[in-house]
Amino acid sequence: MSSITIEDLHRIFKNLDKNNHGQVNIVELHELLHKIGIHTTLEELEKLVGGTSLGYADFLFFYETMVKIRIKESKDGSSNDHIEHENDHSDDLLKAFKVFDLNDDGFISSEELQSVLSRLGLWDKKHGQDCKQMIHVYDQNLDGALDFEEFKVMMSSPPTSDSEI
Repeated sequence: MSSITIEDLHRIFKNLDKNNHGQVNIVELHELLHKIGIHTTLEELEKLVGGTSLGYADFLFFYETMVKIRIKESKDGSSNDHIEHENDHSDDLLKAFKVFDLNDDGFISSEELQSVLSRLGLWDKKHGQDCKQMIHVYDQNLDGALDFEEFKVMMSSPPTSDSEI
């Protein structure tokens, strides 16, 4: 089975967003999941998603979460595999952090976040304050940037219903 690309996910999101308002409601998502054999109630899905709709960034996070759940379910559960998986996960997080830390100062600023999202085609100029807001949500020491520990918290937290990109 080939992996789904970011372009595939973007097309899926656009197809689910039937009224072109930049949000996918959980009813639309529920229908898609049911079609591909993932059965859940709307209530369970709303709890998992953290709201009744998803913006594009939340949709991507939801997809990544579902992939991680599938990988975890398919593992045989041996302790060595678990430790190796955790090390791989930390390495992957560090690599992802370095992608966003453009000036290699150990912090991700809102400008760096916006720059990377723009290069990935995930940034819309009309949402100019969103990067500052996204950083503020996870900026535990309120210095206006994310260090690696704050980034790890962000990457392991479920999306909030008010975060939209």
